[in-house]
Amino acid sequence: MDQAPGSPDQSRAAHGLPSCYRHPGRETGISCTRCERPICPECMVSASVGFQCPDCVRAGSGTGHAAAASAPRTIAGATLTSGDPRLVTKILLGINLLVFFAALSSKALVNQLDLIGLAINPQTVQVVGVADGEWYRLVTAMFLHEEIWHIAFNMLGLWWLGGPLEAALGRARYLALYLISGLAGSAMTYLLTAPNQPSLGASGAIFGLLGATVVLMRRLNYDLRPVIALLALNLLFTFTWSGIAWQAHVGGLIAGTVIAFGMVHAPRERRALVQYGTCALVLLAVIVTVVLRTLSLT
Repeated sequence: MDQAPGSPDQSRAAHGLPSCYRHPGRETGISCTRCERPICPECMVSASVGFQCPDCVRAGSGTGHAAAASAPRTIAGATLTSGDPRLVTKILLGINLLVFFAALSSKALVNQLDLIGLAINPQTVQVVGVADGEWYRLVTAMFLHEEIWHIAFNMLGLWWLGGPLEAALGRARYLALYLISGLAGSAMTYLLTAPNQPSLGASGAIFGLLGATVVLMRRLNYDLRPVIALLALNLLFTFTWSGIAWQAHVGGLIAGTVIAFGMVHAPRERRALVQYGTCALVLLAVIVTVVLRTLSLT
């Protein structure tokens, strides 16, 4: 039997739906997929799944995720920043310069910070070196230079290669690339040179940046001939000039290439896992190399 207009049952059906939170007089059966507040057709914004309210769209750019998730990202997945794109490069360059000027004023400082496996300090007649527990030398040697030409070449390389890499990888990934590459260079030098042969310089880290540049340019389908020519020229100098620790160059180059490959070729759905895992594996290889060399010297 048909019911008359205004009957109790019809009234209850009419008033059983919630009202739009932005338009209280409009009943609706649709809710925002994020905040679950009722929204009317005028307020509904299409999302990847369902509809969202205007407030959630403004907060998350209409994607159903936090606003940061929709921010522009680099090829390695880092969020683009509005600050100085060479900030980390400038800091690294500044640290190298500060240590250089400090070393100019104190030869003793050089002896305390350079990379040496195991030797006797002629001034103190004490055993020194990484094998004697001075692990910090693996790091400090990366920022230490004595000759003006040495730091000039390395800092020019840092400036030319570091800026584009920092912009492409993001600050944290770029810093990890630099430091681990430098450590890999130190580890290979420690492994393959005579225990009492001192070594210093940022060359391992710079060669890591050079290897990373090759990987990045290959990933972006850029012309590789200029950077390949630069790499070949540097390797030529590495193996023909006297007084150059080729071990640091090769160690840094291998580490930088491997890390950069993991960073720019990591699949998006497992990007963090692959990138962190690659850095961890290279760092583990460095640690194992240092430990094994230390055991052989003690």
